[in-house]
This record gives sequence, C-alpha cells and structure tokens, in this order.
Amino acid sequence: MQIESRLAALGLVLPAPIQVPPGVRLPFADVRIRGNRAYIAGHGPQHPDGSLAGPFGKVGAEVSVDEGYQAARLTALSILGSLQRALGDLDRIAAWLRIFGMVNDAPGFAQQPAVINGCSDLILEVFGPDIGAHARSAVGLAELPFRLPVEIEAEVEIIP
Repeated sequence: MQIESRLAALGLVLPAPIQVPPGVRLPFADVRIRGNRAYIAGHGPQHPDGSLAGPFGKVGAEVSVDEGYQAARLTALSILGSLQRALGDLDRIAAWLRIFGMVNDAPGFAQQPAVINGCSDLILEVFGPDIGAHARSAVGLAELPFRLPVEIEAEVEIIP
C-alpha cells in the first residue's frame, strides 16, 4: 500500500463514491477493467463525502484559473478513489497512459492546459515520473454536466 501511504503523508483524502444529484441516473461503470488496462470514465471534483465540489461554472468567468487548477486536483483524487475501489490497491497501477481533461470555459478562454495541470501535477506527485508520466489532452467545452468546471477521464495500465 505504498501509494495509499504516500497519499496519507501528503494529507490527501480519497473521496467516497459520488453522490449524484436527485433524479440523475448514471448507467455506466466509473472504471472498466479489460486485461491489463483500466479505463476511467469522466470524473469531476468531489468533497471527501462524495458530494460534488465547487466552485461551479465557467473557468475564465465565474471560476478563476487557480480555482480550476484546484478542481482538477480534486478530480484526480476522485479518479484515484474510483481506482482504489475497483482495483483494491493503487499499487496495481503500473503506468498512467492517458489523461483527457475537459474544461468548462468562457468564450475566449485559452488556458485549458494550466487548469488540467492540477490533475497532472497531483498524479506525478503521488506516483512519481516513471509510473505517473502520461499523454494528455486539455480541451475547452461550452458546457459540462452539473456546471462542473472540469471533467477528466483517464486510462492506466494495471498489474493483473
């Protein structure tokens, strides 16, 4: 449990499973494992109790770049929480392969990479450069579910 120990040493807490708003149905798996790959569905920032974390709205308007960066860090923790529940042990992650970051941005906003760095920086901090290195995209979208500032999906290689 080396990764869980590192998280604890950094004072980071993995959130509980997502608490979706009333009337919302999410008919898919947070993590889908096939062979030596885990495909992680889009996640947003969460509080430790599993509720969605604000601020909500468009980065570059209601949400600052720094707040978006922090939301991306919380989203990385959300992803790690789902992976821990699916894998039982985060030390089974052999490599981070891909991160796809989506930013709910205001018209004309062009700092998506700076926002999604919050996720990349946390993954590299926790897993180190060998396991944590990943390919990445950071794109801007007109809207995201629940007015989330960021949504991130990923793919990791796992030890079966």
